[in-house]
Amino acid sequence: MKETIGDRLRSARERKEMDQATLAAKIGVVTRTLQRWERGDQVPDGVAITTIARVTNVQPTWLLTGDGEMYPSPARPANMYELSPSHRRRNMRRAELPVISSVPAGKVATMFHPDYVDDYVTVDDVKDSGAFALKVKGNSMAPRIEDGDIVVVSPQAEARSGDICVIRVNDEDTLKKVKLEGNYIHLIPLNPEFDPVTVRKRDVNFIWKVVKLIKEL
Repeated sequence: MKETIGDRLRSARERKEMDQATLAAKIGVVTRTLQRWERGDQVPDGVAITTIARVTNVQPTWLLTGDGEMYPSPARPANMYELSPSHRRRNMRRAELPVISSVPAGKVATMFHPDYVDDYVTVDDVKDSGAFALKVKGNSMAPRIEDGDIVVVSPQAEARSGDICVIRVNDEDTLKKVKLEGNYIHLIPLNPEFDPVTVRKRDVNFIWKVVKLIKEL
């Protein structure tokens, strides 16, 4: 059976040799809330995930998604991040894409205006006639994607767990790595100073995959 956030939470707690009441008290929730999380009846929000990770000494990304190592590795450089692999170069062609306003890589906010074109950028290997570019605002995806960078978005490309995507949630936009899990989508910043966010799929207007990163125009 597929491991859930609840399974990982229970494992982190038990490895720390804490009972449910002790962990609940340390993270500031009632015991029955922690019990619901461990059973999978509810999913903790980003703040709770970060707090649990700090108290149990595990990595927040592992707790949220199951990806990576359970415990921090001091040998891992703190500034080394990679985007998920982009689509392969087949039938390569060059296209001029509109740069459409901006998308926040930080707090979710309404900043992406699809009807307004700021500029154009020429890129190779674009197979989606509806592809476009967005300028990044904020640093939640730093150091891999920084404020002012350009991301190329393909609405046709299938978004999968581990992809960097532009997501609209309740009419607000953000740029994050996504983890798809049941009825939930986890929005994961690459910058460890920012907290992950969990949203319900029913609240998501769209998920558009980022297929290219342009550091300089």
